[in-house]
Amino acid sequence: MKFITATDRYILRLVLVPMFAVFVIAASLLILDKMLRLFEFVSTEGGPAGVVFKMLVNLIPEYAGLAVPLGLMLGILLAFRKLATSSELDVMRAVGWSYTRLLRVPYLITLVLVAINFVIVGYLQPLARYSYEQQEFELRSGALGASIKVGEFTTLKDRMALRIDESRDEGRHLVGIFARVASAGGEVLSISASEGRFLANRENRNTIILRLLDGTIVQDMPGQSPRVLSFSQHDLPIDLPAIEKFRSRGDESREQILPELLRLGWDKDAPEAERTTSQANFNYRMVEVVMMLMLPLLAVALAIPPKRSTSALGVFVSIVMVVAYHKVNQYGQSVAELGRVDPYLALWGPFAVFAALILWMFYRVAYVPGGQAIGALEAVYAKFAKRLQRLLRRRDRTRLTLAEAVDAA
Repeated sequence: MKFITATDRYILRLVLVPMFAVFVIAASLLILDKMLRLFEFVSTEGGPAGVVFKMLVNLIPEYAGLAVPLGLMLGILLAFRKLATSSELDVMRAVGWSYTRLLRVPYLITLVLVAINFVIVGYLQPLARYSYEQQEFELRSGALGASIKVGEFTTLKDRMALRIDESRDEGRHLVGIFARVASAGGEVLSISASEGRFLANRENRNTIILRLLDGTIVQDMPGQSPRVLSFSQHDLPIDLPAIEKFRSRGDESREQILPELLRLGWDKDAPEAERTTSQANFNYRMVEVVMMLMLPLLAVALAIPPKRSTSALGVFVSIVMVVAYHKVNQYGQSVAELGRVDPYLALWGPFAVFAALILWMFYRVAYVPGGQAIGALEAVYAKFAKRLQRLLRRRDRTRLTLAEAVDAA
């Protein structure tokens, strides 16, 4: 007997198409929402637009940690829902295929995605999160060329104020420049120029040259009358601000890969707070990965609608359950990091409850004749749908009556 039959390949095709579609849609929606915020943040900081896409790349592992389980569950759920609504599932059950046998291929897919998600959660997410934080820090500190903003006064070294009206050619050509320079002896220079450009200083890397063209200098000395000078070209040295180095990776537990969490979490010589935080983060990642093994059972339990019904309530309930469980885990991690609850209880406790609920739901569908995992919700939903249809019909009839009255008038 073949391990993979034609029916298994048919189920494989049914699962893969919606699964990849959910991957793409979920990741795209999350990234697009973040993209708008990043563009606003980068424009506020005056940074280059290209850094937005670099930061978005580092967010992909973060969003993939949720998109992969969600895509897996919805892919299996939609596949089995199609089998159920087209009566193909009844035929398979009639020839002796149990639900556990039908889940052979979905579980093979699950094992592959569990391994992928383990790599994402355990290794890629920490590294990507650190890289994202580093880029955000460099953007705020001006290391990405964002220290001088167009249309605003920028203070450099507490002795120079600089304002640029317009920037062209990616910052190489500056238009409408005003600078105010104060020296330690009390001398103040107010400089305005029609245009200028930044030049590198080969003698001193900590200083750059702002070459100004066609402008005026107002020199104000203490106890003397101001002097006004015109120039066609003037080089103004600008001391670059010292850029603080970004912290090293691993200062936060969420930026540590799994071996580092294991080493620190069970190191008896480490501070208690660091051990607790590392254990909470490690258990959070493991719970997120292990829960994927229960998703095929949840998908099948919610995919089978009542007989003579095409209700899609199970799809909605499945999304709510997965997202809610993800949020519960995040809350459990936060509480465990504060030391208020034991990390094992805060994270594996909800897992045990959720897993028991899924097993009960699958048992109802697979082994109880006519059983439904959410039968009560389906009944309430059916009554609500009927009442809504009646209201819509009454509204249509009222509109039709008013239209007839208008025509008669």
